[in-house]
Amino acid sequence: MSEGTGRADADAESSTEGRRAVVAKRVDSGDADLTEIGQLAAAAGYDVVGELTQTRTEDAAFMFGEGKVAELRDLVRRTDANAVIIDNDVGPYQTFNIGGKLPEGVEVVDRFTLILEIFGQRANTRKAQLQVELAELRYELPRAEAKASLAKRDERPGFMGLGEYDESVERDIKRQISEIRDELESIAEKEEARREQRRDSGFDLVALAGYTNAGKSTLMRQLADELAVDENDERHRDLDTTAESQDMLFTTLGTTTRRAEMEKRDVLLTDTVGFIADLPHWLVESFESTLDSVYRADLVLLVVDASEPVEEMREKLVTSHDTLYERNEAPVVTVFNKIDRLEPGELADKRGALSGVAPDPVAVSAKTGAGVAELRDRVEDELPDWERERLVLPVSDDAMSLVSWVHDHGHVAEETYAGDQVTVDFEAKPSIVARARAKAAELSAPPAEESA
Repeated sequence: MSEGTGRADADAESSTEGRRAVVAKRVDSGDADLTEIGQLAAAAGYDVVGELTQTRTEDAAFMFGEGKVAELRDLVRRTDANAVIIDNDVGPYQTFNIGGKLPEGVEVVDRFTLILEIFGQRANTRKAQLQVELAELRYELPRAEAKASLAKRDERPGFMGLGEYDESVERDIKRQISEIRDELESIAEKEEARREQRRDSGFDLVALAGYTNAGKSTLMRQLADELAVDENDERHRDLDTTAESQDMLFTTLGTTTRRAEMEKRDVLLTDTVGFIADLPHWLVESFESTLDSVYRADLVLLVVDASEPVEEMREKLVTSHDTLYERNEAPVVTVFNKIDRLEPGELADKRGALSGVAPDPVAVSAKTGAGVAELRDRVEDELPDWERERLVLPVSDDAMSLVSWVHDHGHVAEETYAGDQVTVDFEAKPSIVARARAKAAELSAPPAEESA
């Protein structure tokens, strides 16, 4: 079955303002769901004024059947839409053919162009801007040849943003891709050095991952203390460094790092861009630098919206695991968020139904704070093991400096003084314990004899 519906705005004045879009989707079987594409359109600033779906095999020329494209044209006219957003991967010739059937000036946007548009709007740092540009170029590269072919036939599909194309276009795109990748690699090297410096300072690195709109930014605000550690060095100083929390897709595009409150461990928590279903490999690879914050963490908190139906939760967990699978080395703890929206008994049912993809999840409400204390305990339990050490030091200024350093980089269980000695019993990362031992050995070593 297929359907086409229009939701024309009664206010005639508003029909001439803003960006008005009809959303459309084709599926091979079953019923097409327009919920997510509608949310994406809203996130990009579109007012969705009409919807159209079709269930049939893909038409090579038009994606939809030609009759359905005629319905789409009529719906655009009735709703006075100035854009058609298609929740499919539409080929360049299909885009051209659909656009040729629509009223003049109506833009045709596919799913990935829409996502890139949202990313471009949210890119507030140099790294994010470079990654968006890289994704756009990778998307454009296979379409350059088709656009050039259309241009040679003196056809001007303006809805595709076509300028003057010649044989140098593909070379220019490849050159730009190479230059951007070089700059992103340089940024990645600096960020890796920063991560190692933080580890050397005794911090464990925890990353928030998960499907977009799962509540990661709200959860970060629950876990973080007041000390912001801004990973975005080029961010404007007047911007709030606290991760935003809005009911909108892709609120967070860059990375935000803050210190988290734990009982023993010093933890830096990073919030980053949310995952989304059906992303092509070229788009995921374009944001590899941002995803490194997840891939190279000591622990990943995989957040999922527990208020959604079980099948949606399963699909999103699988999408997230697929994104993490080959690159991630850290343990993963699944967090069922938004439990304040669940009915009694619903959480237990979902735990059982999803045990295969979410073993032993932690249930929380980032909004109310329920379960957050248990999550803190779980984070400390899952982080790489610390070593226990006991140092006996001679009381001196240098020894007191070492004791202070141990307090800053580990967890001191006991500190006692007896005569001219101080004993420090503590836990810390193995690298910190090794450095503390080396420092203690220097304090205990007899002074070197002066050479004659």
